[in-house]
Amino acid sequence: MDKEIVLSLGNQQVQIDAGELVGYAIAGHEFIHQKGSPGWRNADTEMFPIIGPTDAANFRVTTPKGKAVQDQHGLLRELDYECLEQTSKKAVFKKRYTANSVVKNAKFPHKSSEAELSWPYNFEFTKTFLLSDQGLQISFTVHGEEGMPFMLGYHPAFKLRTTEASIETGSKNWTITKVMSVGSRALHVPNCERILLKDEKSLEIRTKGFGNFMLWTEVPNMVCIEPITFYPYAVAQEKLHQGFTVFNGKAKEYSVFLHPLQN
Repeated sequence: MDKEIVLSLGNQQVQIDAGELVGYAIAGHEFIHQKGSPGWRNADTEMFPIIGPTDAANFRVTTPKGKAVQDQHGLLRELDYECLEQTSKKAVFKKRYTANSVVKNAKFPHKSSEAELSWPYNFEFTKTFLLSDQGLQISFTVHGEEGMPFMLGYHPAFKLRTTEASIETGSKNWTITKVMSVGSRALHVPNCERILLKDEKSLEIRTKGFGNFMLWTEVPNMVCIEPITFYPYAVAQEKLHQGFTVFNGKAKEYSVFLHPLQN
């Protein structure tokens, strides 16, 4: 199966590169930040089993099975996706991890002192893309050991075309300048499952299971709108475990729906 997968329906086209959403266009209008453009080297990624930095905690995160060596946003993004299914409108990918397996840290040695990462639990992580007439759904299914703690965040980056672009939740509105001013900590949007990105063409982002968002960018041409289960800067890094969800043996389901709007 080819590395790059293209899904299409009507005037919608989705490009997926090794499980990464690198394109979502409506009638040729691209919503996703393009690799190589200023701002971020990726287009999307997942943050699991932790969200946020760990350097101030010596890259150690507390779990019921002891300390785990984790770099920023966890080790899932260091693993490769396997494509399980592909049709014209759907693609399914999976990552598998065996407890205590050593994973090379791509941030070492330039951005981290830890060459290897590990996690003391088995897990499987499934990512599904599904196109419908209304838009694109990205779903995540987590299978893990009973008692496994985790956080989950989805980290997509969206392309901006105007200096007037803004983000709304219904009761609040943020300019891109405001998001930039918060810096690397990212702007927290608590108790929220729907956000509207207003630009040349607007995009509604609806979620299930996450409950929160983070907004981050350092440049005016893109913004990351990130559904998260926990805002990591609510606690000191050595207390990240206070934000864990605990796995009860049943699969956990999360979803993000990208709904283009007519401006």
